[in-house]
Amino acid sequence: MQQDENEPGWPRTASDPGAAMSNQQSNQQLYWRRTQRVTAVLLALWFVASFGVSYFSRELSFVFFGWPFSFWMAAQGSLLVFGLITAFYAWYMHRLDLRHGFEEEV
Repeated sequence: MQQDENEPGWPRTASDPGAAMSNQQSNQQLYWRRTQRVTAVLLALWFVASFGVSYFSRELSFVFFGWPFSFWMAAQGSLLVFGLITAFYAWYMHRLDLRHGFEEEV
């Protein structure tokens, strides 16, 4: 007995439009999950670099490059961390776009 194409469980093939749409949706969902994950991690890093250091500034009173660490983070370290976060995000998202087929024409 042969299965009907409309029955659930019918195997999908690459030429089946439903399979292509399912693969595309799966690809988009995976892309979105990875985007959310990297955004959450980088936001947590940003939070620690900006609010965490200022909240614990009394405990971070060791000398770093000749200055108190809390002063150094407020004056230069936070800007450096923010620049690195931005550069990493751009690099990672470009790589993720290429991997999932969402690259932009330049």
